[in-house]
Amino acid sequence: MKQSRVILYPLLVFILAIMACNSDGSMDPNPDNNELENPGAENPGTDSTDADTSGNRLKIIIGTRTFNATLVSSPTVRAFKARLPMTVNMTELNGNEKLYNFSSALPTNASNPRNIAAGDLMLYGSATLVLFYESFPTSYSYTRLGKIDNASGLAAAVGSGSVSVRFEME
Repeated sequence: MKQSRVILYPLLVFILAIMACNSDGSMDPNPDNNELENPGAENPGTDSTDADTSGNRLKIIIGTRTFNATLVSSPTVRAFKARLPMTVNMTELNGNEKLYNFSSALPTNASNPRNIAAGDLMLYGSATLVLFYESFPTSYSYTRLGKIDNASGLAAAVGSGSVSVRFEME
């Protein structure tokens, strides 16, 4: 009995240590603090600004309008960027958002942002890309991808029906 404890205890410690590490080997006690949000904003369920935006600049082209966005740093965004550039037909939903269903899932880390802002780019579930063009409170959970830097004119650009949207890195 004592001999099995000698073997099991180090094995348990090793397994726990591996589980505590991120995929890059670092131990981040708060792995969710890698998403973009308004600095200093009191908004439960959201995280602080990611200071390093290099390589996270996205162009969203709708008709003749181009909107610049900043993506967060996350496994979901890495999987999203691997699909770029892409042009998709986004359908209307609820008079405040456009959505596109991917054929395969992306990794998720959903949380309830409480409030959606015009220009938010999020993933609903694991395969629905959502571009919000109106601000409103929500009870739903999303995985944040990023945010359009200046959403002025976004609602007019997307219109009231389906719309073709191109996503590409800057």
